[in-house]
Amino acid sequence: MNIKIIPVVLLVIFALIFVAQNVTVVKVSFLFWDISMSSAVLLFFSLLIGFTIGWFLHSYLSYRRDKREIENLKINHR
Repeated sequence: MNIKIIPVVLLVIFALIFVAQNVTVVKVSFLFWDISMSSAVLLFFSLLIGFTIGWFLHSYLSYRRDKREIENLKINHR
């Protein structure tokens, strides 16, 4: 098992416990929208959006780094 997976699994477990303990209903307002939902659902979607943004950002930065390294190899190879 990859040692890097352990902190991620622990973080997910702690996040799920945190969400499960916060089940009160809250009202969320954004511009002209108002919605009432469980704070657990709100926290879950906030965490999900944060993880997704982080994953896409990491992928994009890795792509840019790899592209830059390939261009440097082409320039140095000439």
